[in-house]
Amino acid sequence: MSDLIAANSAAPAPSDTAAQSLPVVTAVAWADPAREALFATWLQSVAAKHGLLPASVRLASADASFRRYLRVDGSQGGTRIIMDAPPDKENSEPFVKVQALLAQAGLNAPQILDWDAAHGFMLLSDLGTQTVIEKLNPEDSNAAHAWYMQAVDILVDWQKATQEGVLPPYDEAVLRRELQLFPDWYIAKHRGVVLNDKQQAVLQGAFDAIVAQNLSVPRVFVHRDFMMRNLMVPWDAAASAQPASPLGVLDFQDALHGPITYDIASLLRDAFISWDEDFVIDITIRYWEKARKAGLVGANSASGWGDDFGEFYRGVEWMGLQRHLKVAGIFARLTLRDGKPKYLADTPRFIHYIRTTCNRYRQLGPFLQVIDAIENIQPQVGYAYGRV
Repeated sequence: MSDLIAANSAAPAPSDTAAQSLPVVTAVAWADPAREALFATWLQSVAAKHGLLPASVRLASADASFRRYLRVDGSQGGTRIIMDAPPDKENSEPFVKVQALLAQAGLNAPQILDWDAAHGFMLLSDLGTQTVIEKLNPEDSNAAHAWYMQAVDILVDWQKATQEGVLPPYDEAVLRRELQLFPDWYIAKHRGVVLNDKQQAVLQGAFDAIVAQNLSVPRVFVHRDFMMRNLMVPWDAAASAQPASPLGVLDFQDALHGPITYDIASLLRDAFISWDEDFVIDITIRYWEKARKAGLVGANSASGWGDDFGEFYRGVEWMGLQRHLKVAGIFARLTLRDGKPKYLADTPRFIHYIRTTCNRYRQLGPFLQVIDAIENIQPQVGYAYGRV
């Protein structure tokens, strides 16, 4: 594994006396006093080695999992990030594995400086305080263009680094398990809707078609949450229009080996920002051209798939549909099971994505009717011309 991991040993459990003499971290709330004591002991054990100021620890961010990130100052300037990932709830080994793959691909991922695997504390390099989405204005796609082109370059480099048998497969079982989150959590528990037998059959038929389409495309390394909220503006470019250093890549621990269409769909049909279709198509074409040149898709690729942009774009849309159904279910689960209601506020964006794609393809017309019934949307009467 990466030589950036300085330690893989567990910190000793603190005694009562030792815990009382450790620095008090007042800026971070701990629900579990025992874990707070473990953290204080670990932080003291690595502070001198890495030049850290324990009293400066504060919350940096939290995500949709049980994982959170803290920031700590260095005694010689600069900051570091601490990952707090309780091992009974979060397995950090995939993070370590994928971080090494990103580094091998020449991408700017956080460096692992120290890791207490037994207790789930990890010291990382700090990629900055500003995500790329914070630099974007959905009303100004011209200004966003350069940022998206940098993201596209990162994505192609990541996919070019693909190796068989290294990451778990993004296979039919995973695709179906993710799709099932939509009826289980969004339809039944969030909307409180019980589908009748006909609607159930339509839903399952749509899921079968979505899975078949997504399994028909080439397979590469898939980040699985590749969007502007997970790309960081470099420190040396936080105040400028365009970064000089590569964008930082975060939230990669769930990476799999799967459909090449997934990450570009995730990037351009973002969970937290939307763009006009002209902009989406423009960036997708530019990505497609780079992917063809790299031999990832097209006539010169191993699969030969995607030489026609229409075929490729259809694949992206159907992959995006799978993701949006999944994420709508996840956001409902985060609210109802995990007590994190803020994510559900973005659900209308996903329903819009879902309806737009279903409205575009005749095969998905019956599924659109089911979605409209769930959302209590009255169907428009008239002629419609969709793609096949």
